[in-house]
Amino acid sequence: MSVFDFVKSVGVKLGLVDEEKAPDAEELKKALESHSLGTEKVDVKVEGDKVILSGEVKDQSIFEKAIVAVGNTLGVSKVEAAELKVAEAPAKDPVFYTVKKGDNLWKIAEAHYGKGKGDKHTLIFEANKPMLTHPDKIYPGQVLRIPELDE
Repeated sequence: MSVFDFVKSVGVKLGLVDEEKAPDAEELKKALESHSLGTEKVDVKVEGDKVILSGEVKDQSIFEKAIVAVGNTLGVSKVEAAELKVAEAPAKDPVFYTVKKGDNLWKIAEAHYGKGKGDKHTLIFEANKPMLTHPDKIYPGQVLRIPELDE
């Protein structure tokens, strides 16, 4: 899987962007770099409302965070990452979740990890830092990465 869907009409607004259009590649690259994820070797290209990421990142976590960081931008509906490579190993298919009205991280954790595992919500929060600054500040349409449990 290399193309990921996002909600075009929600997300972080970069500059004076028209809500109907995706931001330009340079703005997205600056926004991606502002998170200090280790995406210096990532190239960003924009085709319509689709963002294409290529280059190399150090690990799976950075791969997934890069996709979420650009995808949760106002005007972006798809992120293609077929050409984005993980240095340590081949990239695995990430698990993403689109937030619905009434969701919170506890509910999302129980839905993905099983009943009684809502306390794993902190893993989801940590997996989405620095894009998430507070566990209660999620919004409908936002896409979150769901990390695997180390059990």
